[in-house]
Amino acid sequence: MANLDDLNYKSITDMPNDEAIELLRNLRLSRRIPIKKTKSTTRKKAKAAPQVNQNQAAELLKILKGGGDV
Repeated sequence: MANLDDLNYKSITDMPNDEAIELLRNLRLSRRIPIKKTKSTTRKKAKAAPQVNQNQAAELLKILKGGGDV
């Protein structure tokens, strides 16, 4: 059966004081600093409306007013 000795991690109690303090400091810092999520800055371009000439505009107005033969 596997135990903690099989993981080959160096115990904090077996480390020199400076090394143990540095390891603990790095662990605390990694937990305090939030993970930054990048935001997408690309935007979709709106499609341009098709150009309407005067004749088409007049026909549309007739249809909207109810005077067209549809």
